[in-house]
Amino acid sequence: MASDHDESDAELDENYYTFLNLPRNATAEQINTAYRKQSRMFHPDKHLDPDSKKMAEIMFNRTKRAYEVLSDPQQRAIYDSVGGKGLRTEGWEILHRTKTPDEIREEYERLAQAAAERRLQQRTNPRGNITINVNATEIFAPYDDSEMPRVEIGSMSIAQSIEAPITRKDMIIMSGNLYSSNGNGSGGFVIAGRRLLNKGWIELCAGAGNGFLLGFKGGRTLSQKLTLNGGTNLNFRDQGVIPALFSTLAVQLDKHTMGSLTLNAGPQSSMSTQIDHSKETYSLSSSLVIGTPHIYFGLSYTRKMMENELKLKLAAKVGTFGFMGEYGVEKKVSKYSSVTATVSIGVPSGVILKFKILRSNQSYVFPIHLSDEIVPAAVFYASVTPVIAWFFIKRTVMDPMEAERKNIEVERTKRQNEQRLSAKRHEASAAVHLMQATYNRIMTEELARNGLIVTRAVYGCTLEGGRQFKPDQSLDVTVAIQCMVKNGTLQLHDSPKSDLPGFYDPGIGEDKILRIEYTCKNQSEVIHIKDNEALRLPLLSG
Repeated sequence: MASDHDESDAELDENYYTFLNLPRNATAEQINTAYRKQSRMFHPDKHLDPDSKKMAEIMFNRTKRAYEVLSDPQQRAIYDSVGGKGLRTEGWEILHRTKTPDEIREEYERLAQAAAERRLQQRTNPRGNITINVNATEIFAPYDDSEMPRVEIGSMSIAQSIEAPITRKDMIIMSGNLYSSNGNGSGGFVIAGRRLLNKGWIELCAGAGNGFLLGFKGGRTLSQKLTLNGGTNLNFRDQGVIPALFSTLAVQLDKHTMGSLTLNAGPQSSMSTQIDHSKETYSLSSSLVIGTPHIYFGLSYTRKMMENELKLKLAAKVGTFGFMGEYGVEKKVSKYSSVTATVSIGVPSGVILKFKILRSNQSYVFPIHLSDEIVPAAVFYASVTPVIAWFFIKRTVMDPMEAERKNIEVERTKRQNEQRLSAKRHEASAAVHLMQATYNRIMTEELARNGLIVTRAVYGCTLEGGRQFKPDQSLDVTVAIQCMVKNGTLQLHDSPKSDLPGFYDPGIGEDKILRIEYTCKNQSEVIHIKDNEALRLPLLSG
């Protein structure tokens, strides 16, 4: 199932705007004009040769299909939102013709969500965390200067859970954890059943580990801005039954701010309140905890640098335990992965360098305890080490992996679309043949007015240096470009050129350029543009 989904993502989708040489915001009049111009060039009745007529039918049908989609507000809304796959989505037949484009986009989202729910029922949703605490305090406070400092693993914990949907409303959740420290270990296992209600959910759970555990949880949306969650646990141990109660009330204070109040009653009772304020470029969070064994106040700030896929983080806590300050950075390294490095400085914790690797729903955390006290050398190396490690790993591991991944993706796309690419090459060659009459007419008109004459045009991939084309990854598009000239003007829009009539993609996944040599008013010019770059010829002086 997953593989099928992946293949559909790699399938080449046709760009109707490019095929008709139109901008994305084309008006109805522009669409009609482009359709009439192209349909005259490819109409089967214009070609008498049987082979030409057959290919003309293909090109004419493509032109008509592009026109049908772009001239219909409903189909165009679907196509603009999600491309050709949206037009192939099951369920559109329930739409009424009176629906607006905005309503159609909402309908597609509903259909896509329903499809996602069906896929979810066929798979689990694994989540996990591995934490390895490293003791490296001997590096900055050695017991014996004559021996190498020892770096030890102080403790390790593993937690894992999976969700198994039974129906659209019922789910089984299984989770387990293991903990080991100084040769001693513990663990537990919990199985829970959750049911979604109209405005909330309920969950029953049972577990074993440090005694038998029974629990009940639930949540309900009280209003648009108010949510209540709570529950109780009963832990059966040798010394008796230990109960615990907990509840959280969450309030949407404004569009960007959420507040919550949490109460815990049990072996470690506490009351905490938290306010989270989040915007596109930053987030701010504050919390106050009153309970046993500590009372503390915390504040954190995150700066979001979306263009660099980077987050800068600052945090501080102060209370009866002492104080702690943190600073760090989170970097997104792929669609589903990120790495975080944080330096923690406090009393009595000392200096701790923490690395976190997040891959989808799996996280790997490595807190490295560098010093029991605030030692300047430990602070310096904790701050510098992640930066050096990042640049080293990026250059030696990540960049080569990304290049290899891109090559694999390109080859996979080529294989999946090999038959279609072959057809596109043949179609482009045939389209150029069908354009000959139009080409001759436009050349005659432009020569008569001393207008825009395309002497040579090449589209494709170039060698290093960017001016010499690769012979096996480029094609001559002189005829196709000249046929787009109208009244001495050539207009190309900011979209990939491979879907223009007479074009195809000679290098999937690689950068391509279009080189045009032309004369206008007895002046010769050469211009290079990138694949997605717009162009208007002749160039305006100044």
